Amino acid sequence: MNGVITILFSKLIIVICCIPLVVFATQQPPIKLGMSAALSGPSAELGVQLKQGADAYFKQVNANGGVNGRKIELLALDDQYEPHLTVNNTRHLINNAKVDVLFSYVGTPTSSAIQPIIDSHQIPFITPFTGADLLRHKDHIFNLRASYNDEAKVQIDYLVKQKGLTKIAFLIQADEFGLSLQNALTKAMLPYSLKPKAIARFKRNSQDIERALEKLKKSDAQAICLVGTYKPLAHFINLANQQDFKPYFTSVSFVSSNELFARIKQPSKVLVTEVMPKVDGCKQNWCKRFLQSMKLANITKPTRVHLEGYANAFVFYNAAKACMPLSNECLLQKLQVIKMQLDKSKKNYVELSERVKDNTVFLNHFTFTK
Repeated sequence: MNGVITILFSKLIIVICCIPLVVFATQQPPIKLGMSAALSGPSAELGVQLKQGADAYFKQVNANGGVNGRKIELLALDDQYEPHLTVNNTRHLINNAKVDVLFSYVGTPTSSAIQPIIDSHQIPFITPFTGADLLRHKDHIFNLRASYNDEAKVQIDYLVKQKGLTKIAFLIQADEFGLSLQNALTKAMLPYSLKPKAIARFKRNSQDIERALEKLKKSDAQAICLVGTYKPLAHFINLANQQDFKPYFTSVSFVSSNELFARIKQPSKVLVTEVMPKVDGCKQNWCKRFLQSMKLANITKPTRVHLEGYANAFVFYNAAKACMPLSNECLLQKLQVIKMQLDKSKKNYVELSERVKDNTVFLNHFTFTK
């Protein structure tokens, strides 16, 4: 009898001892990512599509157990592409939501506004949807996409070398985004001993471009480098053609070429420099999974912005998975390793017509004819 009691008591101890282990395994805290982006307003498609791409990847990760047993939570707040709202959102994400990482913020003026906050907290700020130089020189910031300096150089080289155009003017959004590109484009013109023929500006989140158009028409420019979001730039291109002003147009990847091209209704020629290749030209396994994920999410026409959001999530997951335990230092180090691998794969499958560059900037040509 004593032997039976001893055996039962031993088994009971084993069961009790194992309970905390099971609870611990199923109750590991999630990894919290905080995102502030335009989810409403005139630039909403940028934030919405970027988040949709990331969500699609994280959904797969969480369905398969998360990152080393930890689920990923993406907390996204709407800032309407307005810096003061980004500041409020960031304070909430850090102080109240207690996020571990700030992820895929959208825009230069918005990202610029929160620099004092992230510098103070030294929180990782990763994969922002901007190529601004001001985000390229800090250890706690990780950029996946090519810089605006890269994109500007590709545009100017193309206009001068390929098209033989030297009279180049700028239409600039009047904020940090516009200033960043103005500096990058002007720098790219220096090797050709060129300066912009004219610089015209317009207000962010507006379509008030009529005065800017009048100024640029007087410049006799052969090409206009456009810096802004898809709605005002499409309006500018359409209105310019209606007024018989038909220069060659260029813009950077931030514009979202899919949204811009869909809104152009007048004969025009436009070049957009891209940091992601065509979504249907991808042959790598992770890109094939992207297309499958978009189908499961009922997104019938995935864009390069969707792909970038998915890529951002991909690099975060693979970097975080390699860190046990997860720390800021390890995460930022591993992100650089994954980035080099991803950049190499992008070059391998891009179509030759897009003329892939060493800095992973691609050319996306658009011609509208009636």
